[in-house]
Amino acid sequence: MKRWIPFIKSTPFVAVIRLQGQIASGARALNDATLAPAIEKAFSKGMPAAIALEINSPGGSAVQSSLIAARIRRLAEEKGIPVFAFVEDVAASGGYWLATAADEIFVDRGSIVGSIGVISAGFGLTGAIEKVGVERRVHTAGKSKSMMDPFKPEKPADIKRLKGLLDDLHVYFIDHVKSRRGARLIDNPDHFTGEIWVGDKAVEQGLADQVGHLVPVLKERFGDKVKLRRYGVKRSMFSRFGAQLIDDTVASIEERAAFAQFGL
Repeated sequence: MKRWIPFIKSTPFVAVIRLQGQIASGARALNDATLAPAIEKAFSKGMPAAIALEINSPGGSAVQSSLIAARIRRLAEEKGIPVFAFVEDVAASGGYWLATAADEIFVDRGSIVGSIGVISAGFGLTGAIEKVGVERRVHTAGKSKSMMDPFKPEKPADIKRLKGLLDDLHVYFIDHVKSRRGARLIDNPDHFTGEIWVGDKAVEQGLADQVGHLVPVLKERFGDKVKLRRYGVKRSMFSRFGAQLIDDTVASIEERAAFAQFGL
């Protein structure tokens, strides 16, 4: 067992938090509840020289993205620890929201970055259940309770209301990005249209700071002897069985569809 000896300089270490997958509620996805233990431990165990975020996410829930990023920023400011983000395949939409929790963002030359926008998608099933002889009965108290019901034709008023909600979330997202990236962003209105950029182009736009990979960058910043301590979500072996297996399978399909938007 190593003992701490005063005045002897210890080898620096960086806590690495893995942020892989879609952002959503649920045991398999990235969300504040499942990530909180790993994030808290990464900041509090020992005295890390920095926190590194390994990000590979096509996005997802705006609220969960905000909660995760806010937790990282709160701990970073409380403890005075710098945070670096390293983007792998993609940090888009909510994935980019997570990246902006870092003080500096590094990308691979092939990384996809951006997609600062908000989307609502679903299916219209009008008339589908009637064809198989099923009668659907819905009763509500409150005129907006059945807004965008997939079994009913779309109403112009519902579409207008939904668009207003999406616009509100979009403004929130834009304000967050501007507050975190500040003067590093070049003046380009396309930043907030849902557009994406790759590698060097993302750096040129100010959406990322440099092209660089985790280990070389950390060795350059903290010396060749820097150690890495990895943290992430740990899943119980019992989650692989029963109903949880079905949930995980569905979540996996949804996640693959989210990555497929970016050709991944």
